[in-house]
Amino acid sequence: MKSLLILLLVLSLPVIAQVENSKKGVGLLPIFYYDALNFRSAQTGKTRMDVYVEVPYKVIQFVKSIDGFKAGYSVTISILDEANEKLITEKTWNESVSSKNFSTTESQNNYFISTKSFDLSPNNYTIRTEVEDQDSKKNYVRTDKFTLRDLAGTIAISDLILILNKVEVNGKKQIVPNIARNVAAQKEGLSLYFEIYSDTVRNLQVEYLISDKQGEKIFSAKVTQNLHSGVNNIDYTLKNPELSMGEYKLNVNIFDSNDKLITTAVKSFFSKWIGIPGSVRDLDKAVDQMMYISRESELDFIKDAPNKDEKLKRYLDYWRAKDPTPQTDENEIFEEYYRRIEYSTEHFKHYIEGWKTDMGMIYTTLGPPNNVERHPFEYDSKPYEVWDYYDISRQFIFVDETGFGDYRLITPVYGSWWKYRP
Repeated sequence: MKSLLILLLVLSLPVIAQVENSKKGVGLLPIFYYDALNFRSAQTGKTRMDVYVEVPYKVIQFVKSIDGFKAGYSVTISILDEANEKLITEKTWNESVSSKNFSTTESQNNYFISTKSFDLSPNNYTIRTEVEDQDSKKNYVRTDKFTLRDLAGTIAISDLILILNKVEVNGKKQIVPNIARNVAAQKEGLSLYFEIYSDTVRNLQVEYLISDKQGEKIFSAKVTQNLHSGVNNIDYTLKNPELSMGEYKLNVNIFDSNDKLITTAVKSFFSKWIGIPGSVRDLDKAVDQMMYISRESELDFIKDAPNKDEKLKRYLDYWRAKDPTPQTDENEIFEEYYRRIEYSTEHFKHYIEGWKTDMGMIYTTLGPPNNVERHPFEYDSKPYEVWDYYDISRQFIFVDETGFGDYRLITPVYGSWWKYRP
């Protein structure tokens, strides 16, 4: 199967440094997860921002120790103004992780969660979160915008925390937050925690509403909530919502006695089974993206499944059959293919999604080129790029005919490899 052989070949080739070389693993397992949440502060005129940082074991470097393996990393959370110009406050701390077994350090299911709180005036902010591995000195940064809401008033609701598990520590029950927001493994229902702030004793209606990416309602429940004055801690489980693989939104809506909406809190999450690359959250789209590696008949077989469960089974069966190392948990072809799809989507998008462009097609099929020549300002010439793949003796030329970054492949294509179907 020639396309599979090409993909395997490129996986094993050394890659010369260039812009199109995306690191293996990026996009499959996030370097770290984080979540920033609004809660009422004990300080007048302030709102408390709780920031959770979850670092998977697999992305930090463990070293051998006397009693097993140890790793360490530092976390820095910087709060800046909305324009990302002025530093408001900053916190830095170190974390250490130990494991007796090396296999534990390689598992995608193990992680360490830490949290810090900030009391700030309600406003729009920029959050910069940096994680640095203490052994390798590699650092990873995420920068996001965040709105800190004013939770004062007669009725207000905090942000929502998805609950992964509940544990007992020193005789007290504590929740383990689901920072990654993947709920596929939660068989007992979707559990969440939030707070309602009330200035008096009252009864209100709380609606729990789940909708899919298209806005279609998947689940709803409405319950009466008896509130006391002050902070009301709500721990609620949505029993057995039918969630297939995909992205979802949870709304918690609070209504008064006249059924008038008072306030709401929203949480996005997704459902994805373990073993599927992290970028795959929409099954139908993931099947469409297989066009560069699959026969048309294979795609039709998956798409024609009678229901979502059968479609998922056929999809996974396809990729299991291509696994070069079935004796391990990792399916290198599966992960590498969607890593390339995600990279193409991010870097080659134009009028259409990046993976559908000519550059995205070549990158997904052959991986990063060995060398890239860019000619954006040649005299009497339209902008063009030249991609060289030394190991298969091929060169591809992309020309921006419009001047708006819409690079099209002009290189004649030939040979059975170009059909990129087995």
